[in-house]
Amino acid sequence: MNIVVLAGGISTERSVSIVSGTEVCKALRARGERAILLDVYCGKENAEPAQAFTEEYDTEAEAAYIHSFDDKIEDMIASGKDFFGPNVLNLCKAADVVFLALHGADGENGKVQAAFDLFGIHYTGTGYLSSALAMDKGLSKDLLEAAGVPAPRGTQLVRGAEYVKELQNMRLPVVVKPCCGGSSVGVSIVREQAQLEQALLDAFRYEENVIVEEYVEGREFSVGVIDGEALPVIEIAPVEGFYDYKNKYSQGATVETCPAKLTPEQTRKMQRYAEEGAKALGITGYARLDFLMKENGDMYCLEANTLPGMTPTSLLPQEAAAMGMDFGQLCMRLIEVSR
Repeated sequence: MNIVVLAGGISTERSVSIVSGTEVCKALRARGERAILLDVYCGKENAEPAQAFTEEYDTEAEAAYIHSFDDKIEDMIASGKDFFGPNVLNLCKAADVVFLALHGADGENGKVQAAFDLFGIHYTGTGYLSSALAMDKGLSKDLLEAAGVPAPRGTQLVRGAEYVKELQNMRLPVVVKPCCGGSSVGVSIVREQAQLEQALLDAFRYEENVIVEEYVEGREFSVGVIDGEALPVIEIAPVEGFYDYKNKYSQGATVETCPAKLTPEQTRKMQRYAEEGAKALGITGYARLDFLMKENGDMYCLEANTLPGMTPTSLLPQEAAAMGMDFGQLCMRLIEVSR
């Protein structure tokens, strides 16, 4: 197949996305697919679709080319540049499928998916509406709870509004996070009142809307769902602190156990919540849902990730490996369930 692996972009997760895309492209190439790596925002000058999908291809060199734009992104945005870079749409139209290795806003929030639907471009992952719903932690929390999937209690705040009243009933500690962010960027755990204002300022740096929710003390887990069926549960135990951006993408920063050491009943319950949560958000194809479990066994769904990471330290590949599915097989499976 001719496959465009779309990565990069302008979100706070650009660098992680490029790593995901590079790994996916190499894995697809190793399986004989004519995959190419492409930055959704920077594109590729003078790239002709008829000559793009070649048998010989240097993925690492293309990743280096994409990284060469990293220090120029802010200036490019300020210049008013269009979101889709040179030849991006032409190359994606010429491909049999586009593997979305995008993470974060303007990649995972449904906008790219909606544009591709209009152009008739096939892509991996769920559609634009479920992408948007899952990206909005306020809306997704409401939908999860309506479906019987427990989520931490919380409230949504808007930049510039008076929110003293909303916080009156919130007992510390709380978690403060951007409403539509990813990779735990801008997330703070607030244990003292004096820390709350700074945590809100930090979160509002990234978005107009912020979620403040109860802090759930417990073990952290993640469950992948592919084509409606849950994968083995993985437990994430950071060596220090919580599962923030640094711990997510630093080798050795977390201890990850898959399958997680849970009772059979706890495993089935969490997997059922993951399947029901994905269904409640309208997610098709695949996703990964994150959970916390208290010492008493109570479980809470934190969020759904519609384009989970595909880096060497990512969780979904580890869960697939626990089922005997290697990385290349996983990539092909994700294409299969998305077409």
